[in-house]
Amino acid sequence: MSRFTASHTARRLSAITVLALAAAVALAGPASAHVEVEAKDAGALAENVTLDFNAETESDKAGITKLEVILPEGIAPADVTYKEGPAGWKLEATDRGYTVGGPQVAVGKDAAYAVTVRQLPDAKSLAFKTLQTYSDGRIDRWIELEEPAEGGHGSLAPMLELKPAAPGAKPASPSPAAEPSTAEPSSPAASEPTNKQSASPTEVATAGKEDDGPSPVLITALVVVVLTLIGGGLWWFRRRGAANTA
Repeated sequence: MSRFTASHTARRLSAITVLALAAAVALAGPASAHVEVEAKDAGALAENVTLDFNAETESDKAGITKLEVILPEGIAPADVTYKEGPAGWKLEATDRGYTVGGPQVAVGKDAAYAVTVRQLPDAKSLAFKTLQTYSDGRIDRWIELEEPAEGGHGSLAPMLELKPAAPGAKPASPSPAAEPSTAEPSSPAASEPTNKQSASPTEVATAGKEDDGPSPVLITALVVVVLTLIGGGLWWFRRRGAANTA
């Protein structure tokens, strides 16, 4: 093989390497999306705590219209009030938590909102399982409590780590039981009604079986294999070219 041929082959292999890496990044992008929850100085038994949620979008075709949250043990639906969120969105209590929703968020945009919790339970961490609905009917399920096994699928639920309870902190009296109701923040609301359809328990039981995207572990393994093969081929061509010109 001539030096020109070996050099040309090396350039082609380098181009293939760049394309392989770009494809891996494109595939891994949606899998990295998630729902997050944060709270300033969140601690066990803390009162009137504001929780800030951010639901990242995984769709480039439809906007987010609703988020259903399944509350962790120790927080009742009546303990949660709506603070702020996308224009026109409202909060509605359910028998297992609440939903926030309304006019769709712009396509490609994340949905951020905040609620206030009357008192956090005496726990080390809290999981806020979330069902994320889009305008085209797609539902992303963020309900897993642990990372899926290698090669598996699943989306982790938003987790909030709590500090130990302050000295002297005590559980407040239980909130009065409340029927599912609708509330909205003080900001102007759009005229479109809230989508009140809640996901059924069956949807939660089948979570992680769709819309999860390719497994990051599988993507990483494929990229390693491709780069290894490309590297081996590049080394072989260079060695053969050097032998032919010796």
